[in-house]
Amino acid sequence: MNYLAGIGMTSQRTRVRMVDRLREQGIKSPLVLDAMANVPRHLFLEEGLQHRAYEDTPLPIGEGQTISSPFIVAQSCELACQGKPMEIVLEIGCGCGYQAAVLGRLAKKVVSLERIAKLVGKARHTLREMRINNVLIKNVDGSLGYPAGAPYDAIVVAAAMPYIPDELKAQLKPGGRLVAPVGRGDVQAMMVVEARPNGYFEREIEAVRFVPLLPGVA
Repeated sequence: MNYLAGIGMTSQRTRVRMVDRLREQGIKSPLVLDAMANVPRHLFLEEGLQHRAYEDTPLPIGEGQTISSPFIVAQSCELACQGKPMEIVLEIGCGCGYQAAVLGRLAKKVVSLERIAKLVGKARHTLREMRINNVLIKNVDGSLGYPAGAPYDAIVVAAAMPYIPDELKAQLKPGGRLVAPVGRGDVQAMMVVEARPNGYFEREIEAVRFVPLLPGVA
């Protein structure tokens, strides 16, 4: 199956326009732009929403969750990879699996955590249909990461955390980066944490809106 195939608003031409827009919005990494061009976002959405897949907006995926906008996915991936391929990445908040698939083109292995079992089943099915074999999805509470797979080149959090736990920072490799929306209200701050020899360096990128990261498994 040619999973890049599509017609009309789901065609390769539409993805090229999306990538052109991402470039205009400031995404510079050729690796990230190539990954965005080659992962068909529409396949991660219900059929009734596929015609909107390449709009720069979050969209519902069920269970009260959303797929992030293409820009937010591209920005998170660019901040995480620092312009170079990675060995292993942890994603917290798999959702429909789209960002995990993009990260899968930037890293040899992706471990993606999702607390909602229904979303895990859908994401696994989609990735299997697309023959993406380097993404491992686990149905677990991801609020403190996944120490069993550590250390990671990057940790990308796809839901808002009230704060970044030390236990999560400790799972980074030296020089690794953690990218996460942080805050308790409707608007959060996109934060980048870098593991340096003398500790963790944090910086704020911009204001963002994410659904909250909830504890437990559903």
